[in-house]
Amino acid sequence: MQALLAHWWRHPVQLITLLGGLALATALWSGVQAINAEARASYDAAAGVLGEGQHDQLLSADGQPMAQTVWLALRRAGWLVSPVVEGRLGDVRLVGIEPLTAPGGLGPVAPVDGADLAAFITTGQIFGRAEVLAALPATGAALVAAPDAAPGVAVTDIGLAQRLLGLEGRVTRLVLNQVQPAGLPPLEQVAPGLQRRAAQGADIGRLTDSFHLNLAAFGLLAFAVGIFIVHGAIGLAFEQRRPMLRTLRALGLPLRSLVGLMLAELLVVALLAGALGMALGWVIAAALLPDVAATLRGLYGAEVSGSLALRPIWWISGLAMAVLGALGAGGGALLRLSRLSPLATALAGPGGLSRWLGAGSLAALALAGGAALVGQAGEAQGLTAGFVLLGGLLIGGALALPLLLSALLTLGGRLARGPEAQWFWADARAGLPALSLALMALLLAMAANIGVATMVGSFRLTFTGFLDQRLASELYVQARDEAEAARIAAWLAPRVDAVLPLMTVERPVAGQPAEIYAARDHATYRQNWRLLQAVPQVWDRLAQGEGVLVNEQLHRRAGLRLGDRVTVGEGRELPVLGIYGDYGNPVGQVIVTEAVFAALYPQVRPLRFGLRLAPDRVPALRAALTTDTGLPAAQIIDQAAIKAFSLEVFERTFLVTGALNVLTLAVAGFALLMSLLTLSAMRLPQLAPLWAMGLTRRRLAALDLARVLVLAALTALCALPLGLALAWVLLSVVNPAAFGWRLPVVLFPADWAALGLATLLAAALAGLWPALRLARLTPAALIAVFADDR
Repeated sequence: MQALLAHWWRHPVQLITLLGGLALATALWSGVQAINAEARASYDAAAGVLGEGQHDQLLSADGQPMAQTVWLALRRAGWLVSPVVEGRLGDVRLVGIEPLTAPGGLGPVAPVDGADLAAFITTGQIFGRAEVLAALPATGAALVAAPDAAPGVAVTDIGLAQRLLGLEGRVTRLVLNQVQPAGLPPLEQVAPGLQRRAAQGADIGRLTDSFHLNLAAFGLLAFAVGIFIVHGAIGLAFEQRRPMLRTLRALGLPLRSLVGLMLAELLVVALLAGALGMALGWVIAAALLPDVAATLRGLYGAEVSGSLALRPIWWISGLAMAVLGALGAGGGALLRLSRLSPLATALAGPGGLSRWLGAGSLAALALAGGAALVGQAGEAQGLTAGFVLLGGLLIGGALALPLLLSALLTLGGRLARGPEAQWFWADARAGLPALSLALMALLLAMAANIGVATMVGSFRLTFTGFLDQRLASELYVQARDEAEAARIAAWLAPRVDAVLPLMTVERPVAGQPAEIYAARDHATYRQNWRLLQAVPQVWDRLAQGEGVLVNEQLHRRAGLRLGDRVTVGEGRELPVLGIYGDYGNPVGQVIVTEAVFAALYPQVRPLRFGLRLAPDRVPALRAALTTDTGLPAAQIIDQAAIKAFSLEVFERTFLVTGALNVLTLAVAGFALLMSLLTLSAMRLPQLAPLWAMGLTRRRLAALDLARVLVLAALTALCALPLGLALAWVLLSVVNPAAFGWRLPVVLFPADWAALGLATLLAAALAGLWPALRLARLTPAALIAVFADDR
């Protein structure tokens, strides 16, 4: 064991490479998993506290609070229901429950420190996380910290909640017990006008699955890039220790003992690097979690805690990934060791490595072809098939890289003139096997950057154009009740070009959660809503109530086509007249004309309006609205404010993936640096004869740096088509399956050029240190090469 460990003492850079590569791989993977685990824990806490995960809900058809007498009538009829009141109290979502009828698991039923049922009902207690309680305005109630409460939510007794929210005598919704007595009167008979919504606590998880899957994919990619570093370091260390291993075998050490010692050595390194990686992962997750929470809140309305909790399963899984990664990276070396003969040669010849690389390249082509077949013949609209296709492209492209680089370097050698130029290209090709893993990591990082940047850029352009079309109204107003809405609409009618009421109800359509949206027959919709598919005279037929429009999400998830009939209300089926793009909406949407909506949902009255008027008249109208009608300024929003908010949410959505892109590229640069430092001493036998023939050390250093830059530039050239293929899969296969909409592929050559320059800069920084070491090498060290007969 002393002989094995002495190798690391003589080669500390290799040990740093091994520990650093595995620690970085574990850090990026565990950081992403910590973020995902915290988010899912928040979803579960919200579902448990609000009763949405296990219990059906009863809501008013118009979405407004219902009279408390409805709950009393249902209880007298034998229905096991419990009322819930919820609303915003400052920046906190306040939820009031009735603890004596609440189903198990709803609210603070389980005892916690400071819990008192009598005090909860009578004097009033409010449960929540510490940061939530701190954000509450003064209420006079006792505050009880509950670390396991849902993020952003405070829970109290229903009476106190009604008083604080101004909802005396009304409830927001009713929670149904899972088991109901037999022989109950029909729900429609006891409480007409209520809608039953199935338990949907997992719905927010399903909506955010694509986002978390995206993060997990980047974490796995970063882990794979880090494992390339580990694999290269272990393989190089094995080749350097081969003479020592042969000597130990010749001295009589059993092969089983030797394999066991090296396996133990690998496990110790894995645990040390894994522990360091978990600490780094915690720092990464803590830095990124607030932006993830803001993204999920803005996109899906999902509340996620902004702080991390220490979860044992996260530590165990992270260390397990470190150990598995180390075993996977070192498995080849251990396999070669198990076949090592005491008479084996000291070093493996380059021909064997070249043959292995050639076989790997052929396997890569087969893998990429198989992935393409899966994408074409399999369920191409499914996330699984999409990620299989992505994995096949990335792994196949990485394994094919040495073959492509070898061909390009061979071509460069044939075009070279002069002995120095010919040696340069031949030397670059000869060193390719040793640098191939680091270059594969660089290829994966660049391809991921190109693919994700193309996806985000395409989405940004499409989304911005979509907002310009959809936010056609110059001003939007929100009334506080129906009386105020009617008064404001009458006041606005002679002062604007058009008043467009905005009304929606939530109800399942074609088995999918959806919104029914009322559209007034006006030029605003005809001129600004672009349809992906439509029947002839679609807007005229919609205005006559002959059909509906559905968004792309509902079209894909429910398999709807033009002419298919959908149920939009009790006993009302209408055909699909058109399909429109609805980017950024996580749920389905159906548009019906205002007359159809009023006939189906007469209880719904518009509280929001879009106003059409000349843009230069907006400031004056806004001021007049506040002075003449008394409408608060916060209830008046202009188009620019909505667009700015939407774009802010968009930018937050991809902030985390952008950060992971940068981290992945940084890890790839680190892999290249460590490979060059490790191999710098091994190159002396090739460089010493050139120095002896007259090339200066400075010239050799410049050629060595140029070799790194050429290899990085050729890798970037190979990464471009791979990144564009990755972008196509993300936009055309993964995006429709994850979000429900397809986006056009838009090319951004300027971004490619910037990324190429960044890659060359990273390669230059990685090659600068070894080049400086070579330039400062003493003549004695070069002469020693000949003395040692190397």
